[in-house]
Amino acid sequence: MAQVVGGNVRRLRAAAGISLADLAATCGVSKTTLHGIEQGQGNPTLSTLWALATALAVPLGELLDPPEPPVEVVRAADERPEARGDAVAARLLHRVRLRGTVEVYAIDVAAADQHSDAHLPGVEECLVLTRGRVTSGPADAPVELGEGDSIRFDAARPHVYRGHDRDNRAVLLMLHPEV
Repeated sequence: MAQVVGGNVRRLRAAAGISLADLAATCGVSKTTLHGIEQGQGNPTLSTLWALATALAVPLGELLDPPEPPVEVVRAADERPEARGDAVAARLLHRVRLRGTVEVYAIDVAAADQHSDAHLPGVEECLVLTRGRVTSGPADAPVELGEGDSIRFDAARPHVYRGHDRDNRAVLLMLHPEV
């Protein structure tokens, strides 16, 4: 847990452009203590965590949760949380935190290469393959997907789509943050 908290504090501080000294002063801890926390060597109290979250303008959970991976692939056979009702069985594939707009597309992917330029910062794509085989994801690390597999990635980087079978179909969610 100390490694997760430390990595999150370091990442959030850098993203906010706050120096170690300024964050330490705002939180009322020494620079040495804050450095230890960022290195995963500290065991901060709850009040210190609250002070850090307040200074970084993030919810407390942002310090406690491991960061999401940049690319998340779920295979059809992977065990995932499920909920069942009388007529519907729901399997959780991805959780996406977003304020903004979600566009949902039914797409066909031909047996050809498509290279997509980077979209605006913050845009994510989530592809759920319903038929065939497709390679998709960041251009520098594409992943081959089979029927029932899914991928979620940062679309603000160049990315690719390539169908492998005659009939490749998917549902594409484009997630646009609020601007």
